[in-house]
Amino acid sequence: MADNLPTEFDVVVVGTGLPESIIAAACARSGQRVLHVDSRNYYGGNWASFSFSGLLSWIKENQQKTDLSDECEDWRKLILEDEEAIPLSSKDKTIQHVEDFCFGDQDSAEGVEEAGALPKLPVFAAPGAQGVSPASEKENPAAEGISLGSEQSPAAEEAEKENPAAESPGEEPQSPEAEQAPGTGAGAAPGSGAAPSAASGESPPEPAKTETAPSENAAQEPKKITYSQIVREGRRFNIDLVSKLLYSRGLLIDLLIKSNVSRYAEFKNATRVLAFRQGKVEQVPCSRADVFNSRQLTMVEKRMLMKFLTFCLDYEQHPEEYQDHESSTFAQFLQTRKLTPSLQHFILHSIAMVSETESSTLEGLQATKKFLQCLGRYGNTPFLFPLYGQGEIPQCFCRLCAVFGGIYCLRHAVRCLVLDTASGRCKAIVDHFGQRINANYFIVEDSYLSESTCTNVCYRQISRAVLITDQSVLNTDSEQQVSILAVPPLEGGRAAVCVIELCSSTMTCMKDTYLVHLTCPSTKTAREDLEPVVQKLFNLNTEKETENEELEKKPRVLWAVYFNMRDSSGVEKSSYAGLPPNVYVCSGPDSALGNDCAVKQAETIFREMFPTEEFCPPPPNPEDIIYDEDEIEPEESGLNNSPETKPESSAEESNSGDGAAVTKEE
Repeated sequence: MADNLPTEFDVVVVGTGLPESIIAAACARSGQRVLHVDSRNYYGGNWASFSFSGLLSWIKENQQKTDLSDECEDWRKLILEDEEAIPLSSKDKTIQHVEDFCFGDQDSAEGVEEAGALPKLPVFAAPGAQGVSPASEKENPAAEGISLGSEQSPAAEEAEKENPAAESPGEEPQSPEAEQAPGTGAGAAPGSGAAPSAASGESPPEPAKTETAPSENAAQEPKKITYSQIVREGRRFNIDLVSKLLYSRGLLIDLLIKSNVSRYAEFKNATRVLAFRQGKVEQVPCSRADVFNSRQLTMVEKRMLMKFLTFCLDYEQHPEEYQDHESSTFAQFLQTRKLTPSLQHFILHSIAMVSETESSTLEGLQATKKFLQCLGRYGNTPFLFPLYGQGEIPQCFCRLCAVFGGIYCLRHAVRCLVLDTASGRCKAIVDHFGQRINANYFIVEDSYLSESTCTNVCYRQISRAVLITDQSVLNTDSEQQVSILAVPPLEGGRAAVCVIELCSSTMTCMKDTYLVHLTCPSTKTAREDLEPVVQKLFNLNTEKETENEELEKKPRVLWAVYFNMRDSSGVEKSSYAGLPPNVYVCSGPDSALGNDCAVKQAETIFREMFPTEEFCPPPPNPEDIIYDEDEIEPEESGLNNSPETKPESSAEESNSGDGAAVTKEE
């Protein structure tokens, strides 16, 4: 397969996380020749989303920590006299302390097969085939999604999704074992517009189609979900490794609209912001309408809250109001504003969502202003969530890169970077097949760097938990709620825990279940950090009946996993030992709620490489594309396969790259 790869590129990108995928798309869009490789057999790295069976395989893989096979052990012979090798790591050490728990009868799931799963391929056939795998349609109940910057009709959306020229790089990573789809060797040819499928090899989602309920049992007994049902309906789960939301006026939404990548995804508005106070979960009024309709607040509190929020929107214009408190924490500043304890709690933990002990007054005011500015753009909260999970976003940028000529290779490990000792610059990579591939610039995800390169780097850690539950933390008339809840530290020295609860209409879990993500900066192992919060909010009792009425009212946890993830954000390039100037390092996910860090990093690296190029400009309007004379004849004969014409089919909706219109598909 390696023999089919060209040996000359402008940019080689190692790793398919969000920052790397954005850079790859920006480079391909500016006309660079891009090779994008990943040693994993799924897109996204630590930004990926998995089906339930795929996540179980990921858990097993990270608990065993097996080394990747080295197909070319004598790659060092390829290094010439005037060159040095910078070895890359073959182990992913970014995930630690993985613990999973089933609170149902696991034995009942023995022999249960996942509905709609592809038959496992013979091991010898998996790496040998080319092209896009036979599509297996993603299970997709009817959903109402938000399309960013798109004004076309649902029919036009369907037509584009059925167009093979805009095939997705894969919609749902599956088991990292034998369910790898063909086409992960030498990916799409330059300009073909066809990205290789990910491990699942599934077709793009078609939200306009409806299907029956997941199973008859689930419909008859919606509150009694067994482990065997979760396994059987495992493909209805899209479980994110990293839990984030998109601020409606954040950098990622702006980039999705500007580049028109938003046409590859759909989003659902987070429907409510919750607070955990005095042992109870309650809804936070954050918009003007919510404040005046709230029954939790007295009339005096409503006036206090509106007055303070109005001040936060233009606090820069009134420095006299906060100058004396700049050295204080935001919590201390709130105490001087004549706000009741409940209002202080709502503002600090649910609106600003900042630390009670560490965040300064200015940081709190900035966070509150950002929250308020994002209200009302797409709904009554500031947040959006991508249907099918956060893992869709890196794949959307990979698709844009492929449309503009990028070549994709999954399960393609890179053994080393080749350093030219005379110039001090990196000139090539050597892959696991022993092939040298030359390029001008190299983008490497942090997890691929060897221990010797990262000796001086001090990493932080993120504690993560994912739960499957049988009901919401706050039941209301509507079951389809997307909620965000910040739980204050339960004891000193701990960080607040961000809880995101997803319903089945987000296409991340099966009917009658909820997917709950918990995230916080690590102080201990993930289980030690997060289990106290889980116990406060949920029922972990495995017995069907319990005498404790208070416990019985809480949502029951059906399955849970805890793990620690490396946070490499904020690491300066100078901290890495011996990296040439034309090698750039991308960090993994950070602990923040939004994606601004990844977007800023991608844009900074792109501008260092190509300072005169525009970062992810809008795709060309099909009417503005000018074809060469030698391309007109094959177009007329219906046999046109020229690279320049392929973007036309996937850019049909780009009426305006800066548009922010929102359409809902019924």
